[in-house]
Parts: sequence; C-alpha cells; structure tokens
Amino acid sequence: MPHMPLASFRSPLWGLRPSQVFPRSYPLSTQSKPHGSSLSRRNHEAKKKRQREKQAVLEAGVARKSKTRLPQATGETFSMCIPPPNVTGSLHIGHALTVAIQDALVRWHRMCGDEVLWVPGSDHAGIATQAVVEKQLWKERGVRRHELSREDFLREVWKWKEEKGGEICEQLQALGASLDWDRECFTMDAGSSVAVTEAFVRLYEAGLLYRNQQLVNWSCALRSAISDIEVESRPLPGRTELRLPGCPIPVSFGLLVSVAFPVDGEPDTEIVVGTTRPETLPGDVAVAVHPDDSRYTHLHGRQLRHPLTGQLLPLVTDSAVQPHMGTGAVKVTPAHSLADAELGARHGLSPLSVIAEDGTMTSLCGDWLQGLHRFVAREKIMSALRERGLFRGLQNHPMVLPICSRSGDVVEYLLKSQWFVRCREMGDRAAQAVESGALELSPSFHQKNWQHWFSHIGDWCISRQLWWGHQIPAYLVVEEQTKGDREDCWVVGRTEAEARKIASELTGRPAAELILQRDPDVLDTWFSSALFPFAALGWPQETPDLTRFYPLSLLETGSDLLFFWVGRMVMLGTQLTGQLPFSKVLLHSMVRDRQGRKMSKSLGNVLDPRDIISGVELQVLQEKLRDGNLDSTELAIAAAAQRKDFPHGIPECGTDALRFTLCSHGALGGDLHLSVSEVLSSRHFCNKIWNALRFILNALGEKFVPQPAEELSPSSPMDAWILSRLAHTARECGRGFLAQELSLVTHALHHFWLHNLCDVYLEAVKPVLLHSPCPQGPPQVLFSCADIGLRLLAPLMPFLAEELWQRLPPRPGGSSAPSISVAPYPTACSLEHWHQPELEQRFSRVQEAVQALRALRATYQLTKARPRVLLQSSEPEEQGLFEAFLEPLGTLGHCGAVGFLPPGVLAPSGWAQAPLNDTIQVYMELQGLVDPQTHLSLLAARRHKLQKQLDGLMAWTPSEGETETKRQQRLSSLELELSKLDKAASHLRQLMDACPSPREL
Repeated sequence: MPHMPLASFRSPLWGLRPSQVFPRSYPLSTQSKPHGSSLSRRNHEAKKKRQREKQAVLEAGVARKSKTRLPQATGETFSMCIPPPNVTGSLHIGHALTVAIQDALVRWHRMCGDEVLWVPGSDHAGIATQAVVEKQLWKERGVRRHELSREDFLREVWKWKEEKGGEICEQLQALGASLDWDRECFTMDAGSSVAVTEAFVRLYEAGLLYRNQQLVNWSCALRSAISDIEVESRPLPGRTELRLPGCPIPVSFGLLVSVAFPVDGEPDTEIVVGTTRPETLPGDVAVAVHPDDSRYTHLHGRQLRHPLTGQLLPLVTDSAVQPHMGTGAVKVTPAHSLADAELGARHGLSPLSVIAEDGTMTSLCGDWLQGLHRFVAREKIMSALRERGLFRGLQNHPMVLPICSRSGDVVEYLLKSQWFVRCREMGDRAAQAVESGALELSPSFHQKNWQHWFSHIGDWCISRQLWWGHQIPAYLVVEEQTKGDREDCWVVGRTEAEARKIASELTGRPAAELILQRDPDVLDTWFSSALFPFAALGWPQETPDLTRFYPLSLLETGSDLLFFWVGRMVMLGTQLTGQLPFSKVLLHSMVRDRQGRKMSKSLGNVLDPRDIISGVELQVLQEKLRDGNLDSTELAIAAAAQRKDFPHGIPECGTDALRFTLCSHGALGGDLHLSVSEVLSSRHFCNKIWNALRFILNALGEKFVPQPAEELSPSSPMDAWILSRLAHTARECGRGFLAQELSLVTHALHHFWLHNLCDVYLEAVKPVLLHSPCPQGPPQVLFSCADIGLRLLAPLMPFLAEELWQRLPPRPGGSSAPSISVAPYPTACSLEHWHQPELEQRFSRVQEAVQALRALRATYQLTKARPRVLLQSSEPEEQGLFEAFLEPLGTLGHCGAVGFLPPGVLAPSGWAQAPLNDTIQVYMELQGLVDPQTHLSLLAARRHKLQKQLDGLMAWTPSEGETETKRQQRLSSLELELSKLDKAASHLRQLMDACPSPREL
C-alpha cells in the first residue's frame, strides 16, 4: 500500500474529525471555522456525517472480515453491552464518558486479537416517550391521548420513534463508537417483547410474581406508579414555595402544622400532633404514641375525636414511635404513608384512601373537599382547623420532599392493586454472587453499598398505568372469583389462548364461555431493560452460553443506577437462565462541571458532546435552553450561567480530543470535574502529534523502506533511548488496559508523544538528519516511533491514529492490516529487546543538565547566542555518562560545543556556573555574549518585582491548612528564584570588573 504524498499533508485544526481511512489525499484546513453562518454549519455537519459513515462502514467491514483471520487472533472473547439510553433523550457528557471508556476497551481487545462483541441498543422509556408524543399531539393537532384509541396512539408513538428516535445513534457515531450495529436492539422490538413475556410467565409460575393491593409511588401528574429510582429526594431547609404541575396556586412546604386531637370525654384534654401533610388529615384512622412515654400513659386505651369529622379514633401504643420527636404523638394514615401502613397493619387499622389518582380529594373526605386539588384542599383544611379552635401552630421544619423526576410533581403514596416481583430470594443470590467473588464490582468500595441495598430490598412494583410499553400478559376472568373468597381471578399466559386454557382449568368452565379482560397496564421499563443482555443474545429462543461472553462489562454513573438496573439484571438473569449476565461491572465517576456542580439543565451546564466536538455558538446554546422544558425562573438562571461559562460559545475541539480528555481522568475514583479548556488542551496535543508525523514523513522521504521492528537495532545512544521509552510506554499502556484504568494509558501516551518524542528526540535528531549522507538508523527509528506510537494511541484517538497511520509507508511483505483498528496492538513482550532502563536512568542525568543550561540561558536572557559549555565532574565515571550524549546535550540545551573541564581545574573567567549535584558543575560561556551593564538593570527590575511578591506573601495570614501549604511552596519558589538572580548579578559585576576581551579562552 503506497503511503500518502507529502503534498497533501497539511496541519488541521485538532482533534481530528472522523475521516476516510482509504489511502488517498485531500486537503485539511488549518483555519478555525466561524460559527456565524448557519448554512456553513449545516454543510460542515453534513460533511462530517458522511465521513463518519464511511469510517463506520470500513471499520465494520474490516472487523467482520478479520475476525477469523487476524494474525494476532487469540481465540478469546470480550463482550459488552451499552447501557441502553432512553430513546427520547440525547447523550450528555456523562454518557460520552461511558462511551469513551467502553470504546477504548473494545478497540484494544480487538487489536489484541480477541473476538469482540459490543451490543448497541436503546430503551423505549415508557413514561418519557409517552409524555413527548402526548405533548406533540396536543401541540400539532390539539388532541389528547384519551381521544384516540390505544392502537392509534401507539401508531403515533412508533411513527415518532422512526422519525426522531435516532439522535442517540448519531451521537454514538460522532463519538466514534465501534459498536456491532447489526446487533442493535430496542426494548420494544419483537425479540425483546418475546423475552419480556416469557420472563413474566416464568416468574409467575415460580411464585415470584404476584398481584396485590399495596402502597406504591404514585405520580398524580402522570397518573401512574413510578419506580424508586424516579423519586427524587429534595431536601428543604424550611419554608419553601413551589409551583407544581396541575396545581393552580403556589404551595408551601417545609412547614410543621400542629393539630389538636381532643380526648373523648375530657373537654380540657387533648393530644397535639405535628404534620407536614395536613391534606391527609381526612385519612387519619388513629393517633400513636410510644408505650413508655410517660406523658401519655394515663391516656392509654382512650379515644380521640378527629379534628375535622369528630369521629372517634383510637390512641394506640407502638414502639416504632419516636417519643423525642415533636410532641411524641403521630397521626396514623395507613393509605398514604409507608411507615403508617406498617403500623396500621400491626394494629388492625383499616386504611382510608382520601387522595385520588389525579391528585384530587376523594368522596371519603366529604362534599366540602371532594374533587379539590389536594394542595388546594390543604389550605381549606387549615382554615377549618382555625375556625374550630384546633390549630396549634405553624413552624419551619426541615424536611425531604419526594419529587417525581419525570413530571416535577410531589409523589404520593397510594394503595393500588398492582403486580409485584418478590425480590428477597433473588436479592440474596445477587448479594452472594458479589460476596463469593463470582461477580466483581470495580471500584471495590461499591461492594458494601451493594450488600446493604440487597439486604434491604423490598418487592418490586412492575405495573405502570401507560399505553406505551409491554402490556402485561395477565388476564382478568370477568365475573369469576377464585374459589373460597371474593377476590378477582387473574390468569397469566404467553398468549390469550394459553391464558384461556389455564382459566378453564381453574374455574372448571368451558374456555369458550369465559370472558377474559387483559390488564391494560404495561410493565415497568426497568423490567425489559433488566433483560437487555439476554434478549440481545437471543433468549428465550436460544439459551446463550454467557460464559462465552465473559467479561460482559457495564459502565454506569453512580450507585443508584447500578443497584436499580444492574441489580435487577443479576436477579432476573440468575433466576431465568441460571447464569450471571456478566462477571464484572465497571463503575465510572459522575461527570461534574469545573465548579464541581452536578450537570443539570436548570444550571445551564449540561453539554451535548457534539457541541464540544464541532463547536457551537452561544446563541445556539441559548436556543437549546429555550426549546427545553425549563420554567421562566430556571431558564433565566441557566441562560445567565451559559453566558458566564461560554461567552464566546464553545470552540471546535474534535472527537479524539474529547475522548482523550474523558479517559485521562481517574474515572474509577471520585467525581470527574470537566472543563472545555481541558478538551482544548487535548486538541493542542493532537496538533502536536500531527506536526510530529509531518516532520517524520518529511524525514523518511518517498523511497523509504521500513525494516521489521524485530530487526531494528539502534545505532546511537539517542536512538536506543527513544526506543526504550517506546517499549516502556507499551508496557504502561498494556498495564492500564488490563487494569481498566485508562488514565494510566493516557498519561503514558501523553508523556511519550509530547515529552519524549517531540520535546527531546525530534529536537535532538534534527541536526543528525542534516548529515550527508544521512545515517540509516534515525529514519528507521522515526518510523517505528510513528507506527507503534499510533497503534498505541488508536483505541483512544481512533480518527487521528487512522488518518496518520494510513500515510505511513507499509512494511515490506504486503501483510499490513487494512486499518489500524485491526492492526496488532504493541505489547511489552514484543518490544522487550528495546527496553534499557539503565540507559534511561543515565539519560535522565543528561536531561537535568539540559534544564540547568536552559535556566542559565533564561537568567542571562540569551536568545540567539549559542554559548560554549563545559562539564566538570569529581567522579571519573560520571564523565563517561555524558560522553555518549554530548551532541544531543548541546542541541537540546541550545548551546554550542560541549566539552569537559578536568577535575580540580579552576573555572574559566567570564563563564556562568550552575551545580547539577554535589559532584557535577555546569559552566556556560558569557564573555562577549552579554552586556553586563544592561543585564544588571534588567535583573534588578525582575528582582524588585519578585521581592514585592515575596513581601506580600509573607504578610498574608492564611486561614486553612491546605492554603498554608501552597503558600509555603510559593515562598520557597520565590526565594529560590531570588537567590538565582542574586548569584547572576554577582557574576555580571565580576564580568564588569574583569572586562576581558571577547571570546577569551
């Protein structure tokens, strides 16, 4: 394969955009594209999309064709599934971190020769998708959901999904995700539907799924049950006014209302109860106190008058009551409180449901409250208490308010007949899997939370009152009750015919005579998501051998999703297939902004990865906010935050720069604070690599033929040093990938490319390449650095690495891989013959000398001059250390000839001195190169400035220990710099006194 012509090799704006990887040339612009023209932006986006599609097609084809014939094939497998994002949403920067880490691991395993499977997919997002389509129907046609049949509405949802549900796929492609797109899954497709139905039936037949009336999390705005993960606990410091969906008035929370319950038969005796929810007073069926609370001992067994209805309520004693909280007495509302439901069950109290599904008050409250919004009723109840003289006060009360994350409404706890999964037995197995080591959580500190979560797991409500989703495969036998009681008769079946047959056997009636009514509810979206890996691999039609797909790695942001989604996958997987769905879970950090704040639309700091990749104007960012669902107050705050953080918009950074930045953080530790400036820094790193390859290709020339790496032997100490650093980098990269700590990989690559290759070797080899004839060794070394360095980089920066690697001349034999994505990943073992740690240690001493020489040049402000240098060592063996590197020492130190001063010989007059250590001194020629008088005045000005900084720092008194440490470090730095200036000034004064002739010695 011929390499790319140099004529087309122009420096681009980095990070690299996805591009073709065929060996052909096209110009790459060096100019930053303006963000002002919407037309140019659209054309720019369309071009990049076409390039991404070509890249994806090539990589997919290469991967499929090479699975069985890669020379480096290992026979091992590596598989992952992407955590399926909601089809309604778009990926934010936290998702981008997941994708960057997963794709880097996938690409590394693929290059290592493993058979790789990375399953893409998306979640149907029952609540979110239905809400989006309902809003669209109302906006475009003025139609409510219930004005359509269920079938017609579902057709509208599928239509929306086909038209607008592909944004996530576009984002994944923009991020360079090398997914197995031919295996893409959607949790509402046919295969997933079969898996969901089968799982429901099997769990029911195993006695792990049942129907019962229990308290559930209820969103009145959605008129549906919701999962625990969709309940946001919002802490309130005290009185807080909120506007809630469907409520005509603002509502105050964080207040404790004191209400008197008169003791029956004793007009002057009452028990005062505190409540934050006076709207539930009509549902109170008792008051409870602790049995040992002496304040109420004399009232045990007495009855109280309800403050609104006057009905008699029992005073019960229960050890769960906390006597030191408030008055020590609590009202008992079993139909609207989880704790009260347990207490009521212990005392045989019947619940009264006073809040309806839509959040209005029920008929049990009486005509004066029935039909009112519950928070409007709250105010009416408060007024009634005042009128009856039973209101005893109102005070600020810090509390935690449960908010529905989907609708923003306050969550209610309602008694509903729903389907539940028994989780205790399956939860015990999931906990045991981690305890036994069969399932590994990384980082390991999540194991404690995992065990705690499963030890407190309750039964899982899986019914949702929606139309979009998997309709529950359960059927009510109309006008039929189970034998011996009056409960509804329900049957479960894979099809209605199967359910009808079961119902016939259960009732003893002919199947044709039975009327079956299917449960209109759908299953919780998390139920189908928990089956995602199994359904994606063909279950239940096929029983996948999941051991073949170990380790199936998953990455998520935070323990809530871990326990909710991954935990349910483990429970259902072990129950339904007898196998763990994976052997390891990787949990990365949560991405926060540079100020440490959680990404939030209301803060205006949520970033679309594409905006960082392609760049975006501030105006466009503000338009996105206005198109969202923020209220006017939140919109104003978010818009102001955007104007402050991105006053000029976000500059174009590129895919590779974003990926590299995300992977460079210790993603398995604490929270990740990301700023766009970091990504820009990575873009500059990409530019550095691009320019390095331009230099290397120019040095190789058109007729260069590379040697096999195993035959390359370094011809100079500098060649040996850079090849040793390359071998060390390969070792560190392999170690980082094996440990799945990608920050180790990024650090190693950044250090090699920037500090070893660009800053040192390329600078040192420039004069060598000018020799005539040019020695053969350095070009071969340059080629190996480029080839191996790009292959090491490829999993993290696939577009940059592919683009540049395709321009390299192929090794002889024509066996080069068609794409860097399937080229062998360099290993420490294959490069071990280059590794010379002793040589690296010796050269580190040379680099210390280079730094000393550069510091002297800076002190005396030598810009163009190339002064001579002498080294003097009291240890003879140290001289031998430097002898092999005299030429690169002079080149890197920007000096002239470098020689040795014999031990014991006095330093030459007019030369500056700097100690390297106790045994080595460096001398630099100054006579004739500096004007002492001029430089003394410049040094004095610099000293005055530094002394002023030092005096200010000395006078400042820090308040925190950490700040004091930083202050001391800065003080030491300033004192050292002042000492250097004083020494330089003394030396210049000596030069003035001596006034020797130029170029003496």
